Amino acid sequence: MQSSSTFTAPVAVERPAPAVARITLARPPMNALTLEMKRLIEAYLAVYAADETVRAVVIQGSAKAFAAGTDLAEMREMTALDHARLRTNDVFAAMRAFPKPLIAAVEGFALGGGCELALNCDMIIAGRGARFGQPEIKVGIMPGAGGTQLLLRTIGRYQAVRLALTGSHIDAEEALRMGMISELVESGDAAEAALRVARDIANMPPLAVKSILAAFRFGQNAPLDDALVHERRLFEELFDTDDQEEGMSAFLERRPAAFKGR
Repeated sequence: MQSSSTFTAPVAVERPAPAVARITLARPPMNALTLEMKRLIEAYLAVYAADETVRAVVIQGSAKAFAAGTDLAEMREMTALDHARLRTNDVFAAMRAFPKPLIAAVEGFALGGGCELALNCDMIIAGRGARFGQPEIKVGIMPGAGGTQLLLRTIGRYQAVRLALTGSHIDAEEALRMGMISELVESGDAAEAALRVARDIANMPPLAVKSILAAFRFGQNAPLDDALVHERRLFEELFDTDDQEEGMSAFLERRPAAFKGR
């Protein structure tokens, strides 16, 4: 397997498999998110969005913590104006606009901004020891990067309100029951499981992957009738692609398809 790496502390990036990129949070002991880390993640996503050789991206932390929140020492002195001026939320907007699948591999704590980092991905694969929560209320603030709205749309109002107003944590098994995570694996296996899923997706036709993501993201906030119209338009557009012709021909001819993203 070919793999190349570039390391820029406190965030590392690598290509662990063909067409797959991986972003690793590397700020021990708990991967508390700093503005520098957010800007690095945003910058790498911009690179991968433009790179046609990348078809899926995994975001992971360490065995102890995916990310145990935002660095409070950095945040404590910020004013409302500082947050607007420094654009502290831009990385999460970049994740929601990213045109390729983002897969979070979560071990240990994913709290506050770390939980929101995972929620802004398209899939979450968690080790059995993972713990999720939005404890911002305990330090006098609230979730501000999707914690209320994404949880509302993911696990429903009553569970989302419970987590946000009590600041309590849930384990990975409860998160799975709520529909908050995509897959539960044994502790220590989340990174490999996420890479496996990323490889599988990278072998799919990239235009169809992009269209499916676009349909889900549009439909999350749209009335059903509008979302169905949008889905149908994306469906029809794929019939003008080489990948559609190749995929159906390969199926009928009983041979592997060779998708080109055209």
